[in-house]
Amino acid sequence: MGTPETTHPQTRGSARPLREWTRLALGASQSDTRFSLWRQWAVILATGLFMALIGPFGTGEGALAVRLAYWISLMSAGTVLANIVSRVAVRMELFERHPWIWAALVAVVITPPQTLVVWAASGLAFRGALRPALILGYGPAVLLVTLAMLAITVLAQRTPPQTHAAPGGGAPPAFLDRLPPRLRGAELYAVQAEDHYLRLHTSLGQDLILMRLADALLELDGMEGAQVHRSWWVARTAVVASERGAGRASLTLPGGVVAPVSRTYARALREAGWY
Repeated sequence: MGTPETTHPQTRGSARPLREWTRLALGASQSDTRFSLWRQWAVILATGLFMALIGPFGTGEGALAVRLAYWISLMSAGTVLANIVSRVAVRMELFERHPWIWAALVAVVITPPQTLVVWAASGLAFRGALRPALILGYGPAVLLVTLAMLAITVLAQRTPPQTHAAPGGGAPPAFLDRLPPRLRGAELYAVQAEDHYLRLHTSLGQDLILMRLADALLELDGMEGAQVHRSWWVARTAVVASERGAGRASLTLPGGVVAPVSRTYARALREAGWY
């Protein structure tokens, strides 16, 4: 990732996860093009290999090399078609607002042309001839596979769990009532999971309480912050500096406490302007 750089947190801007996702789908982002292309081709190759090995929809009758070429070609064609439709979704902001409607729309739009591709590929690879009467028979199978792949895409692109600031005048987060007496009234910097306990990092020091982080995240709703690691939640206002380097990122809190940022949450935090 290059030389580590330290930056101060920026003012929260409008995140644009849809555009980032589309650049990923098209394999054309500004800073991680190679990684995006590698990930997209890895999915195509892995899915094509799996389908070739199990030989569904009557394709098991062909040689393995033929099945590999067949399925990888179909997955590549489907990806190209989905990417073209996704360009329209960028302007509509449909993926961000209604991802499942987006998936259904893409499936309906690309199924007809993809059916033609499947019909042609199947005829040439397994029958040695193109039979127009068979075109409609491929439609249901193409729609099923397309919906399955798009569902995986939607689930994979969900924003990691975060908590957000409540509207002005909202009630304080319920979690603040759990602070031990000696920490009452302190500013909460971070919550760190340690076995079955949570370590509270505050302006008045640290302490432990018995609670799961998953339950704490629910009660922190209303306080501006985010989960940055499977074991850490950090308040946005507590971040005094951030550091990136060697493929890792971290957030520095008051008192020198450093919270690690895992790759699961890194993209969402970067889009929100945390570093």
